[in-house]
Amino acid sequence: MKGWRRGLAALALVAGMVVARPARASFIEDAGWGALTIATNVFYMPAKFVYATIGGVTGGFAFALTGGDMQTAEAIWVPTMSGTYVVTPRMLQGQDAIYFAGGGPSGTDTNTSSSGGIQEQPLGGS
Repeated sequence: MKGWRRGLAALALVAGMVVARPARASFIEDAGWGALTIATNVFYMPAKFVYATIGGVTGGFAFALTGGDMQTAEAIWVPTMSGTYVVTPRMLQGQDAIYFAGGGPSGTDTNTSSSGGIQEQPLGGS
């Protein structure tokens, strides 16, 4: 009875070794991309945070100084406060894009103006 169990265990061990496949990427490669991502974020995240904060404050001043014109404030807020805040390994490998300023592929880029220029409007709503 013991010989039967040992034989089955040996067969399972050999089958497991034959079926096993090597990993896609090595541990060293993954560790390298991780370390590079951390080193990049040490500098990128504070820079993005300062840029977004300055844009938020500037947009607030623009909102107040234009008498509550939300379009002017959003023209400052959208490009400065949207975008990528954390860099990932996929971004460093070129698989995903990094958007420091602007909304990215969703269509909210830094150029939010769709009009052809300045248009005159009559005063008093007439």
